[in-house]
Amino acid sequence: MKTIISFFLLLSLVLSAQAQSPKHEVRAVWLTTIGGIDWPHSYSQTQQRQELIRILDQLQQANINMVLVQARVRATTIFPSDMEPWDGCLSGKPGTSPGYDALQLCIDECHKRGMECHAWIVTIPVGKWNTYGCKQLRQKMPNVIVKIGEEGYMNPEKSETGDYLAKFCREVTRRYDVDGIHLDYIRYPETWKLKVTRQQGRQYITDIVRKINRAVKSEKPWVKMSCSPIGKYDDLSRFKSNGWNANTTVCQDAQAWLRDGLMDALFPMMYFQGNNFYPFAVNWKEFSYGRIIAPGLAVYMLHPRERDWAQDVITREMSVLREMHLGHTFFRSKFLTDNTKGIYSFTKEFNATPALVPPMTWLNRRAPLQPRTLQVQRGMTTDRLSWSGVNNNSKDEYILYNVYASEEYPVDDQNPANMIAIRLRGNSVVVPHGGRNLHYAVTAIDRYGNESIPTENKSLKPHRQIDFRQLIMGKSRRKYK
Repeated sequence: MKTIISFFLLLSLVLSAQAQSPKHEVRAVWLTTIGGIDWPHSYSQTQQRQELIRILDQLQQANINMVLVQARVRATTIFPSDMEPWDGCLSGKPGTSPGYDALQLCIDECHKRGMECHAWIVTIPVGKWNTYGCKQLRQKMPNVIVKIGEEGYMNPEKSETGDYLAKFCREVTRRYDVDGIHLDYIRYPETWKLKVTRQQGRQYITDIVRKINRAVKSEKPWVKMSCSPIGKYDDLSRFKSNGWNANTTVCQDAQAWLRDGLMDALFPMMYFQGNNFYPFAVNWKEFSYGRIIAPGLAVYMLHPRERDWAQDVITREMSVLREMHLGHTFFRSKFLTDNTKGIYSFTKEFNATPALVPPMTWLNRRAPLQPRTLQVQRGMTTDRLSWSGVNNNSKDEYILYNVYASEEYPVDDQNPANMIAIRLRGNSVVVPHGGRNLHYAVTAIDRYGNESIPTENKSLKPHRQIDFRQLIMGKSRRKYK
């Protein structure tokens, strides 16, 4: 009953008024590389770079703050790996280098725009049986790869599966400045004929997750561990999952992974609507254990060749999630940036102000030191801000900076409308002032997302040109009143 009441209360709030844009909220997209269906659409290195930059520019303009880029595709990669071959989406030929590191490019371009970049790792499926990646892995691990139909899968019940995936994720974490490792398909295939109990099956999958968690966190503890579970955790007392859920159907005990600290965030694939969406979203919220939940929304279903959903199916879900203090994640990037049924235009208005990813206070809640000084140099059209950096002992666990501006003093750093630059790596920024007298504040933010108290600068009003004609005329009018 509590769940039902909460759902109807949230729905009434959304219908009465659009939710206020918050300062902290996950706004993510899945950027799919398999077959180049989101990116890339060309085998030209130059065109691939240009296309990725266009996509990320669009996402930044909609205040998206997290990109989940598919880095392990099907036992193949978009980066030079010591363990697996290149995927063919970049060069057109599996196993052949495209001449550059696509994962590094995506990380660099996301960070330039203040966005987090997470390496999306497809775990258990390894592709069609005779594809390049699957054949290579079968040669290395013949007793681990299982054939179901035409597809190859890593056997969740073999300890080597967890060991291998942990080693792979360690390689990515060590070599790249990723903000997260995002596990996809970390579950039994739905076509698997389970010969163990559901409890044993859940234990096998959880053991894999635990091995990956230890490998990632031992390298860089601030790197977010996340996964994309089936959108319904399990049957609810009043709403059934219709045989398709994470916990029972595919042995994916994702809520326990949050509780036990194996996951920092979940991106449930909630590609549903109505009573198949809202009660289950409430369930994810109630068992979030203070971690990040950012349900996946089926923007692809808006397309006429898919389910031809009306736009308000997605926009209403976005509003409800915001009222619940949950994030939202779009599947997939192309359907968002193509503005399918106007969803991109709506998102730009809905995310009218920037947002920071919520801090991982369950791992570390100590805020960094604030910048010691903030200086402002006034120009004709721009202000140049510079501040003292905050020292950090680790080049990997570096400090970032957020900049706030307001015509009011002191600057309210809790108002997202005042955020003008987020997650800056450097110690300076140029701000167009448009003739306004702006006051500024800068904060330091660590890799866990903890933010310092602000360092402020109260700007002096710019010198005004004296118009003596206006001055004389003003005196004359006063004289003859």
